[in-house]
Amino acid sequence: MAIRTLFANITMNHPLLHTTRRHFLGAGSLGLGAAALSALGGDTATAKPRDNPLAPRLPHFPAKAKRVIYLHMSGSPPHLDMFDYKPELVKRTGEPVPESFLKGRRFAFTSGVPKLLGTPRKYKQYGKGGIWMSDAVPHFHEIADDITVIKSMNTDEFNHAPAELLLFTGHNRQGRPGMGTWVTYGLGSENQNLPGFVVLISSGVQPSGGANCWGSGFIPSVYQGVQCRSTGDPVLYVSDPAGMSRDTRKKTIDALRDLNEMQAEQLGHPETTTRIAQYELAFKMQTSVPEVMDIKKETKETLEAYGATPGGSSFANNVLLGRRLLQQGVRFVQLFDWGWDFHGTGPGEDIRDGLTKKCATMDKPIAALIKDLKRLGMFDDTLVVWSGEFGRTPFREGRTSGGKILGRDHYPDCFCTWMAGAGVKRGFSYGESDELAFGVAENKVHVHDLQATILNQLGMDHTKLTYRFQGRDYRLTDVHGHVVNDVLG
Repeated sequence: MAIRTLFANITMNHPLLHTTRRHFLGAGSLGLGAAALSALGGDTATAKPRDNPLAPRLPHFPAKAKRVIYLHMSGSPPHLDMFDYKPELVKRTGEPVPESFLKGRRFAFTSGVPKLLGTPRKYKQYGKGGIWMSDAVPHFHEIADDITVIKSMNTDEFNHAPAELLLFTGHNRQGRPGMGTWVTYGLGSENQNLPGFVVLISSGVQPSGGANCWGSGFIPSVYQGVQCRSTGDPVLYVSDPAGMSRDTRKKTIDALRDLNEMQAEQLGHPETTTRIAQYELAFKMQTSVPEVMDIKKETKETLEAYGATPGGSSFANNVLLGRRLLQQGVRFVQLFDWGWDFHGTGPGEDIRDGLTKKCATMDKPIAALIKDLKRLGMFDDTLVVWSGEFGRTPFREGRTSGGKILGRDHYPDCFCTWMAGAGVKRGFSYGESDELAFGVAENKVHVHDLQATILNQLGMDHTKLTYRFQGRDYRLTDVHGHVVNDVLG
């Protein structure tokens, strides 16, 4: 009887009883994948889980950038009314679009033969490099000598959600890790009291791609983006419950860590290590996040430069918060600002007054950010990226073409983005669209090329930053992408 009881206890506590078939086959040192590698003479040793998955790690090669702030204008701004000046298109405003430009193309909300629409904005060249900018972005005129405008961007998608997913995860469907996730996975974090990847959202609406844009996909979730709020609790569910002291919470976290470490030692599952790191990071964030998110600590002059208001919720506040997070060692800060979908369905979407008002909330804080990074000595090792997910058509949007409000449809074939800092050329314009802005005429840059270039400035080879999942090595750029060396100094 005693032997039977002893055998039962040993059996019930055997680690294999707590191991799923999928984990056994996929991760075990004697699993099918490992067996196949063994037959080929490969190393089948199972890697020990990282003690601290967010510890800083060395890049593949010396990096120009230590950190990134990505400024995404969700909905896609009308690039033809901001950066891509087309005099010929202006001359031909109102003419039917030539059939050769429409053949084989689909548009989100336009059918038939639309009318060409040149910009109603005033354009001039600014800075030593003579970068074309319109009167919609007056504060960008002041930083023309600090940025590189890429006027030959293109993507594969013409609807918002798949285009944002392609831009930020490398794939047009849900389930892949976000760009910031890849960066944090590859490099870790410089501040162990804050997340390595932080997301800030303004204008009250989530991006069309949703949380998938900063999710972890199949990479351990400790690397995913943490969305912070500029009002109320910065991070939901991090504060202690009523009646729980900080000392009691610390004891709870320590007990959970001990239990999770026992499970990690038995099973070696990476998500257990992730769970330990997330609990401990959440505890540290209770004091570190409120401190860094408090913009009242900024000078009056700084607040005025950004147009930020303590206690408020705005894109300007988020840009300033982004700078504060970068200062504290956050590796990747991603800002989403909704309201850039200029179809012309209402006065706020008119490329005249509507665009003027929307840009007034955006260009001032971003110009202040560039100047602030230079003042703080951070510009040369901070990569700043500004973009939408695609462009806008060089003709009037079909649903609104008969009205007085001017708007444009979605357009994937060419659009503009710009980059600054961290080894990027200054006062430089790269690539061109054709004279009517229907296609790239010179130096095409795909979104995968942009991804590869961002990783390159962080010291990472996009072809080597991989994660094995379901039998293959995945990467942000999938099987595509080339570093755009021409925009690098």
